[in-house]
Amino acid sequence: MRTTVLILVAVTALSACGAGKSVTRAVFAPATLDANGPIKRACLAQNRRAATSARCGCIQAVADRELSNAQQRRGVKAFKDPHKMQEWRQSDRSSDNAFWDVWKAYGQTASRLCGG
Repeated sequence: MRTTVLILVAVTALSACGAGKSVTRAVFAPATLDANGPIKRACLAQNRRAATSARCGCIQAVADRELSNAQQRRGVKAFKDPHKMQEWRQSDRSSDNAFWDVWKAYGQTASRLCGG
């Protein structure tokens, strides 16, 4: 009973933040991430069963938030040649190491948000 009251209080407080607008849908409906771009195209081109338009669009949306355009273009090369990522990960070049760190963080976020 106490939990129900706390939930109702939280929903009421969040609704009050809408300045008269109903935010109930926003509170209960998950956000849908979808975007078009080079990562989505590369993802779909792999013809993998899990590479749906929705999932690849989500991955692109995360890329738009987390990666620069140059990093996205570089990442597309890894879709075409997965061994490239291994080379960058093991490289002695600081730019390759920096890219690997950013790409790894991006991959973890995309996996979490896009159901990977």
